[in-house]
Amino acid sequence: MARLGHRIAASTVWAILNAAGIEPAPRRSGPTWREFLTAQAEWIVAADFFHIDTVLNRRLYALVFLEHGTRRLHITGVTAHPTRDWTVQQARDLTADLGIRIQTLHFLLRDRDDKYGEASDAVFRAEEMKIIKSAPQAPRMNAHCERIIGSIRREALDHVLIMNEAHARHVLAYYEQHYNEHRPHQARNQLPPDAPEQPPAAHDLNTHKVLRTRILGGLINEYRYAA
Repeated sequence: MARLGHRIAASTVWAILNAAGIEPAPRRSGPTWREFLTAQAEWIVAADFFHIDTVLNRRLYALVFLEHGTRRLHITGVTAHPTRDWTVQQARDLTADLGIRIQTLHFLLRDRDDKYGEASDAVFRAEEMKIIKSAPQAPRMNAHCERIIGSIRREALDHVLIMNEAHARHVLAYYEQHYNEHRPHQARNQLPPDAPEQPPAAHDLNTHKVLRTRILGGLINEYRYAA
């Protein structure tokens, strides 16, 4: 209500502020979220959980990390009980896997899931990384991880009936290798994350077929060995 006693609609206030070039609070200036992600891509690694339902109606959880700059994928583990202690171990495994490359990463982007906790954040802060939390119920703020989880489902999990944790780890390990070493990425001029340049020989363009062959071939060999 204005001081003169006249009630002003919210739309009127918005029109006045918009005409004056004043953006909605709390941001008054600076880059948008998309501009920030684009500008800082080389220094961001994002994390997210996703679930896997087995044929025995058991729910498993996997934790993925994605380096924005290189699009390199890390699937650190699968468990039926994703506790904070388990997440801390996954953070340690990732930092060990990254090796000296972790010095090039400055930000960890994650949501506000209780499964992370202060202890897992401390693993990354020890590497001088800043923790960036996405807004509540805003999965698009971590769109890169949401997209890779969709790719994992469409290209691997939708084609295989998962039996248990060991089976899920096996399938996801094959997919991670395929994704990093063979799967082309538009953002990298059709290069896989681990390929510094175009391979000399053309690969089978049917990447789904190649992936299924590798997964099923590995599973057949594993079952023969177990038998």
